[in-house]
Amino acid sequence: MTSTRRTGGSGTRARRVMWAVQAAAAAIASVSALSGFHLPLREIDPRGVDAASAGTEIIGIRTFTAPPGIRVEADLEYGVREDGTMLTLDVCTPPAAALADEPLPAVVSIHGGSWARGDKANADWRGTCLWLASEGFVAASVNYRLVPGAVFPAAIDDVALAVEWLRAPEQAARFGMDPDRIGAFGGSAGGSLAALLGTTGDGPLETGSRVAAVAELSGPVGLGASELVADGASDWLHRIIGDYLGCEPGASDEQCPQATEASAGTHADPSDPPFFIGHAESEVVPLGQSQRLASTLTTAGVAVELAIVPGGDHSIGLLDEAMRARVAAFLHAHLD
Repeated sequence: MTSTRRTGGSGTRARRVMWAVQAAAAAIASVSALSGFHLPLREIDPRGVDAASAGTEIIGIRTFTAPPGIRVEADLEYGVREDGTMLTLDVCTPPAAALADEPLPAVVSIHGGSWARGDKANADWRGTCLWLASEGFVAASVNYRLVPGAVFPAAIDDVALAVEWLRAPEQAARFGMDPDRIGAFGGSAGGSLAALLGTTGDGPLETGSRVAAVAELSGPVGLGASELVADGASDWLHRIIGDYLGCEPGASDEQCPQATEASAGTHADPSDPPFFIGHAESEVVPLGQSQRLASTLTTAGVAVELAIVPGGDHSIGLLDEAMRARVAAFLHAHLD
């Protein structure tokens, strides 16, 4: 199948392929798992900035305390879709940004939530934005269209548009950032989108929706039927992927060709940015997903760091002090 690839510049973005389907909503008890840390989880209320993605346990990003002085500009419009959907993001700026001698690198942060729920400003993802800013990055925490109202490729098109918006000269000047040094970070469904953003592109990493580094945690990144079967994916994972793609759960790749297009490894080539991939050994997304992507990227000539940790925590539930240090070191190495 021919890959759909984005090239540098807004005017040369690849064609949008709309898969017009009715996606059924999965039960909250199952779908909410990709929104947070580990099971059992609950649904995120997108309207509540204090909404948490998993119980009250202090793990992962919740062990981070933001330093004073980080500036947050919330609900900035980065686009409006044909159906009238307004797309927004939050920007977290480092405390010392105003005193910086040179423009700062930026990181686009992509929330999880089974592609069906979640929000840039719930407590956990706001914490992620603040953490990235504390590391010296201009962090942009992005909202995107969700299932069932929009299916693939709506979410990746929105995330790509956010990168283009952030890269525009007026935004670079506004936030004191370097448009040539933009990375992407995501967890769970957001990790899937971050990985796809990193591989679906042609041309220089400083143009259009291209990014110069990708860090993703726990992403379901291989959505084809054969990959899911090989990894022993649960019925729940088959179901939420089917909803995201607009296909029947377990449909073959011939019946659901968008599964191939939505899988990051499909588009891997030597021009892609370096990747950091984090995963827990026994979490809700099978470890084989991350291992296969790492292998595919390495074969394609892309630099990859794969971090496998024990336990069953998920997504930004993995972002304890040690993991934060590893991800930050990776981003600094490729964006500074």
